Amino acid sequence: MNKLKMLVLACLCVGLVGCTQNQRAKEWGGTADIKLPPNQKLVNVGWEETHLWVLTRPMRADETPEQYLYKENSSWGMLQGSYNIYESR
Repeated sequence: MNKLKMLVLACLCVGLVGCTQNQRAKEWGGTADIKLPPNQKLVNVGWEETHLWVLTRPMRADETPEQYLYKENSSWGMLQGSYNIYESR
């Protein structure tokens, strides 16, 4: 029984280490940070399968950098991932 538990634990560890930060946040919950290139303004963000697409535009001189929280709202309320998206000058 202990060997089975150790095998399951080892498989989970290998699976999580092999995932990107993007995959871990989406599939297993948790938080990931995205720092946009300087002087880029966030327009929209969305998923396509396992890929996160971020639409940006040049930041105008009168705009200030902001921080956004892109958060999953799953129907089960479990393993909800979220992304902090940061703009900068």
